[in-house]
Amino acid sequence: MLRYSGINLTGVAIASALFSLTVQASAIDLLANERPVNAPVSAAAVALLPDPNVLVTPGTLTVATSSTNSPPLALLASDNQTRIGSDPDIARLIADGLGLKLKLVPASWEEWPLGLTARRYDVAMFNIAVTEERKQRFDFAVYRADNHAFVVKKNSAITRINQPAEIAGKRIIVASGTNQERILLKWDEENRAKGLPPVEPIYLTDDASATLSLLSGRADAQFGPHSIAAYKAALNGQTRLVGSGPFRAWVAVTTKKGNGLAAALSASLNSAIDSGRYAQVLARWGEQDEAVKTSVINPEGIYY
Repeated sequence: MLRYSGINLTGVAIASALFSLTVQASAIDLLANERPVNAPVSAAAVALLPDPNVLVTPGTLTVATSSTNSPPLALLASDNQTRIGSDPDIARLIADGLGLKLKLVPASWEEWPLGLTARRYDVAMFNIAVTEERKQRFDFAVYRADNHAFVVKKNSAITRINQPAEIAGKRIIVASGTNQERILLKWDEENRAKGLPPVEPIYLTDDASATLSLLSGRADAQFGPHSIAAYKAALNGQTRLVGSGPFRAWVAVTTKKGNGLAAALSASLNSAIDSGRYAQVLARWGEQDEAVKTSVINPEGIYY
């Protein structure tokens, strides 16, 4: 069974959040956002760091983040080399708070679980939602609360997708191995049991290909992170949001289970929250509605 008891929203609250974030995204200044936001060292967070040899490179926090352009989460700066976005910004706040250098490692979504297990990097930040299944292998320090979003091209006849019956018979772009995929397949299972037409998942991880498929009519909708969907809809006006998933999820900095880093990561995030740097980062990427008041470790996650 798919359920979540952490951050449920009413339909009115979800609609309000979608509208608010869409308006905010249109005011994002990408050039201004290339300037880093730094945070002071937190003695309390530093004190929680485990043995330096736990880190891939002692003295450095090595962070895997998306290699694709997925604004506002991650994208290339104007030099076409530097990674910017809300995830790199939050990673910098964490590293600063821990008194560590920051090394960003571009990687694909499919790579992060093995990369953490093999110690290619210390943490992963890919808009990763906490699930009970993932908690068996990884530790989490929460830094955002994210909703999911269904997106269609601007002139689509589709007006809403908020429940299982509304995906029946549709071609929907989704990334493999994500919570959005699990929601989509669970809803499809429910629909098939009722005799409704099956959904056709279209598996694409490259954002450019996904957008082309959607705009060309080869797909009816795309299901992915709310922040990315709202950002794109506000900036190019070619798509629009028509609904959301059944819940908001805890998004967390993810690290190998039992390595001792989670407490230090969470403490550094809370230091950034207290200093106002965290709010500054979310505001400049239009993610104010996804802010958390406190970073917690390994909260209750999504069940399937």
